[in-house]
Amino acid sequence: MIELKDLYQGFRDPKTIARLAKQIEAAAKKLSQPLYVMEVCGGHTHTIMKYGLNQLLPANIEFVHGPGCPVCIMPKERIDHAALLAQQSDVILVTLGDMIRVPGSKGSLAQYRAQGCDIRPIYDPLDTLEIAAENPDKQVIFFAIGFETSTPMTAVLIEQCLTRKIDNLLFHINHVLVPPAIDAVMADPQTKVNAFIGPAHVSVISGAKIYRPAVEQYQTPVVVSGFEPVDVMESILRIVQQKVDNIAQLDVQYSRAVTEQGNLSAQALIDKYLHVRDSFRWRGLGPLADSALQLRSEYAHLDAEVVYQALLSVADIDDHKACQCGDILRGLAKPKDCKVFGRGCSPETPLGSCMVSSEGACNAYYRYNGV
Repeated sequence: MIELKDLYQGFRDPKTIARLAKQIEAAAKKLSQPLYVMEVCGGHTHTIMKYGLNQLLPANIEFVHGPGCPVCIMPKERIDHAALLAQQSDVILVTLGDMIRVPGSKGSLAQYRAQGCDIRPIYDPLDTLEIAAENPDKQVIFFAIGFETSTPMTAVLIEQCLTRKIDNLLFHINHVLVPPAIDAVMADPQTKVNAFIGPAHVSVISGAKIYRPAVEQYQTPVVVSGFEPVDVMESILRIVQQKVDNIAQLDVQYSRAVTEQGNLSAQALIDKYLHVRDSFRWRGLGPLADSALQLRSEYAHLDAEVVYQALLSVADIDDHKACQCGDILRGLAKPKDCKVFGRGCSPETPLGSCMVSSEGACNAYYRYNGV
């Protein structure tokens, strides 16, 4: 019986990685133009930097880091929403992990927590049910973030809230969608991107089918890749082979978990409680139509944006002038192009979201590539 640790060792095997690198180098000699591959997900960025995969590619192939981190793309005004809610004396604000460290216009949620606001970071959304049950005299608000990957967990939480008839739990929904971000990158006249590595965990839920329109519209290869170094290198090889053959196809490298249709049960549960909102502003990309979700109108009584509508009228807020997160999220700059990288901006004292998030490109460069 193969143990899990042995399986993962296989996907990190140096000899296999080196062999794939040689195959990529040989195939890349046949490319008619440079290849700029955007890895949409920050998880891939960290794999690339941790294992030095960018250093194994020939000069005519370059990784371009994309906007695929839900913490990184959250605009300041949405963080300000969370801060305003948390400042209410009867509110407990609950959110996931890194979100509490991202700066809003007047500080991060961690700073508001230090000032006495009841803000609780969690790793399992269902823990919110216990918090609500233990604090019946408080209004608990779940600040939901994430791409398609984590949206089913929020849908389950909503269903449990309704099933258990919990009357002191509200939701501030900030779930976003990958395909509109790809469209935004390709619509930018400055972009060099001509291929994509698709995020695997998103695809497990939504299915590989969500990338097909981008492949057809932009004639751009999309290979859905796992997160191990062998996965990423094999995906690059598949992209190179498509370019050499002058074709653009949707390909699933991560076939051990991703199907064309995805998890239909999870999709149905999401659709039951959430629908696409008209527009949502992304940090770095600006307002994108049909790029995020919100509660359906029949569940408006659970929607913190509706219940606290008068409180949350916050205008769009730009990033710090010295911060280049916007350009980095659009694939127009690398972290080290930013003048404050590793100087005024570090994981301990972040100016922008790309340095805060454990999946952010700046965080990956700082952690694995140095200042």
